[in-house]
Amino acid sequence: MLILFLCLALGILCRRYAPLPEGIVPGINWWVLNIALPALVLALVPHVTIDTRLWFPVVGMYVTFLGAWALFAAMGKALGWSPRRIGCLTLVCGLGNTSFMGYPLVEALHGKAGLSVAVIADQLGCFPMLAAGGIVVASLYSGRGASASTIVRRLLTFPAFIALLVGIVIGMAGGLPAALETPLLQIGQTLTPLALFSVGLQFRLHLRREQMGALVAGLGWKLLLAPLLVLGLGVAAGVSGLTLTVGVLQAAMAPMISAAILADQYELEPQLANTVLGAGILLSLVTIPLGNLFLPAG
Repeated sequence: MLILFLCLALGILCRRYAPLPEGIVPGINWWVLNIALPALVLALVPHVTIDTRLWFPVVGMYVTFLGAWALFAAMGKALGWSPRRIGCLTLVCGLGNTSFMGYPLVEALHGKAGLSVAVIADQLGCFPMLAAGGIVVASLYSGRGASASTIVRRLLTFPAFIALLVGIVIGMAGGLPAALETPLLQIGQTLTPLALFSVGLQFRLHLRREQMGALVAGLGWKLLLAPLLVLGLGVAAGVSGLTLTVGVLQAAMAPMISAAILADQYELEPQLANTVLGAGILLSLVTIPLGNLFLPAG
């Protein structure tokens, strides 16, 4: 958790006080999406075992993403938002920080048993949604061409999606040898510090007035409405105990770091995306423990 704030603060301080080389943000973002994220996916996915008893936290991730897409598309139509804003909020507030924040928070609140459920939600829920759904949304709303063939081509050439498919095959074949898995994990571990440093370099709390409503709507969905919707789904389906609690907490996590980087790469209101991310990380440190008190295993 400490590295989240250190790297975010470093980015903010460097933007203000340090002479920065030209093109530093696009360069960092390129590494995060094309090297670090695929390496992490390739190292982790072969270890995933599908447990049909844990369908709920996985479906909760899909509900959070698709619900965000439906909500912000409807709000955008009603309020006259640009397609880029709709895409920005769908990406950043539809995908949660279920690993770098989710893992330590859930483990602190519910121990190793809770962490095992959180991992399923992250690797079977958020990873596929980012690798597949994220690139579809970015293509549709970025104005870079959204024909079916273009979207399919971008999806099939998106490094994280390729890594996801390769990781599944490797997992079925018995997994990676340690000599390959260790360096992939080490490369993947650069994702969090570099991504948050990049976010800090672009972080602005002083949004334009017309962006404030989007900020409130995005965080309102991610931190409150999405977990309530997932909770209602779980209760209606008869899910209870730790599985219900962790599934709801993962739906309530702050916006995903990699989603903000993807929004920046596709020019989907990057200033809004980075502010939503930074504010969401800070607020979730209050909303997650508070919400946990009202859940069955809390």
